[in-house]
Amino acid sequence: MRVISKPLSELHKIEKNIRRHPEKQIKEYVRSLKMFGQVKPVVIDETGQILAGNGLFEALRSMGAETCQCYVMEGLSPAQKKKLMLADNRVYELGITDTAVFDEIVKELEGDIDVPGWDADLLEMLNASIADANNIVESYGVYDPSEVEAVTGRERSAAVDTAPAAPVHEAQRAAGSAPVPPQEPHTVICPKCGEQICL
Repeated sequence: MRVISKPLSELHKIEKNIRRHPEKQIKEYVRSLKMFGQVKPVVIDETGQILAGNGLFEALRSMGAETCQCYVMEGLSPAQKKKLMLADNRVYELGITDTAVFDEIVKELEGDIDVPGWDADLLEMLNASIADANNIVESYGVYDPSEVEAVTGRERSAAVDTAPAAPVHEAQRAAGSAPVPPQEPHTVICPKCGEQICL
């Protein structure tokens, strides 16, 4: 395996890459690079076209790096290059996490859970005692009642202002009963993403 240092300016991404790299992933890549350095090479062909490692390339570029370690694969046909890219992305996904071993390793970290790519709250919960985990779960998504009222009050008034009147059906008119308005679902705001969750 021939691994060489190449200027990032000599590398280029393929036109059709099946893997997208959202900003969050690039940020975690950067954290990993700062913590451990580059631990695997970017795979390229003779022309500098990236066959595997586009996310790593993006992270290095966003950090202002000038060079990276590359594994140069020579003599591949266009079809082989495409198959390599498909295989590289898919084979990794076929692995399964052994949760028992994962839990053991997290506990062995003894609270030092700054691990790129992993949510610190999740790792903290895995490392917590049963009582601590229960406290974390019970407090998740709990807000001060005045904050909840401020949000839900605004939503209710907006809904009342914009909601069309419910139609009264002929059978209801004949019976003299008004339509029953639908009840609003109880909701909370997720502290992680800010999304409104119906309970």
